[in-house]
Amino acid sequence: MQSELWATGVFPARFIERLAASGNIIADRPFDADQVQPASLDLRLGKVAYRIRSSFLPGPEHTVADRIDRLKLHELDLTAGAVLERGCVYLVPLLESLDLPEKVSAGANPKSSTGRLDVFTRVIGDYVRGFDTLPAGYRGPLYLEISPRTFPVRVRTGSRLSQMRFRVGDSRLTVHEHRTLHNVETLVFDANAEVGDGVLLSIDLKGEDRGGLIGFRSKRHTSVIDMDIKDNLDVLDYWEPLVNRGADEFILDPDEFYILVSRESVHVPPAYAAEMVPFDPLVGEFRVHYAGFFDPGFGHSAAGGSGSRAVLEVRSREVPFLLGHGQTIGRLIYERLAEPPDRLYGTGLGSNYQAQTLKLSKHFKPFSL
Repeated sequence: MQSELWATGVFPARFIERLAASGNIIADRPFDADQVQPASLDLRLGKVAYRIRSSFLPGPEHTVADRIDRLKLHELDLTAGAVLERGCVYLVPLLESLDLPEKVSAGANPKSSTGRLDVFTRVIGDYVRGFDTLPAGYRGPLYLEISPRTFPVRVRTGSRLSQMRFRVGDSRLTVHEHRTLHNVETLVFDANAEVGDGVLLSIDLKGEDRGGLIGFRSKRHTSVIDMDIKDNLDVLDYWEPLVNRGADEFILDPDEFYILVSRESVHVPPAYAAEMVPFDPLVGEFRVHYAGFFDPGFGHSAAGGSGSRAVLEVRSREVPFLLGHGQTIGRLIYERLAEPPDRLYGTGLGSNYQAQTLKLSKHFKPFSL
């Protein structure tokens, strides 16, 4: 392991590739050509999915395999593809496993396209106490818990639903550092932006640059969505467009899934990465954004961005909830990379969501009113 890998911060792509070359990331087959992203690694499904009775954490006394033996209902062969039904919980061993250096930890999140389909995913490992978090020095297999909430989906061995970041130490910016970086690099393109412990984001319920389109509400009882096929589906077969009718507010209904968009355009400078975290739950009974990683170069002008909106996956919890235009719904927390990246999120990589406004997942054909 080269000494530069021990630098504090999120690992850029070439550090991830060095982890793999050093045997710290083990894969059952070679990486896909585009599997390593600017500051994350896409994780691939293995050969079998277990339908299980319930979600679980193994805890410090158990391996994941121990729990599977107790909770599994049946197995699905993923080598030729299989449908995962909505409302069910599945556990899939991943093609990647880890043998991390002592100071290197890992965290995971759903990929953007996964979150925008309301497919809930979480990575777990042996003896861990939390989801999507692998402690420094973790050695063992990786598993992905998958629960489609809205649409039945087809997956197969090699499908990539989740992504992983690697880091040394805590490189999150302080309040002062967020404000200083915003003054130098412009993290959010809004004269009234509130920057402190991250960048606060609010909701756009006007849709002025989209003919009044403010979002989409998912339909029920749709056809299956193949997670590996792009630009193939008609939006109206799966979504109901939502249009501003003059009130600049919207009521979220319980048990419904919405795609909305931030009012602000955001920017992740090349030497940084960011993660969306929910706003204080005391201000609203809704969840925003399953897929929280923003790679270096998101919204960066040199990478084809000039600011990009944050697309929001939104669910109300148990009661209807009224959203108003400009209401705060989340925040972006920035952290340093361990070293400047050798590639950026954007058109040069074929990234799906650079310079986006309101955009559904990559599986759908373009749509406008």
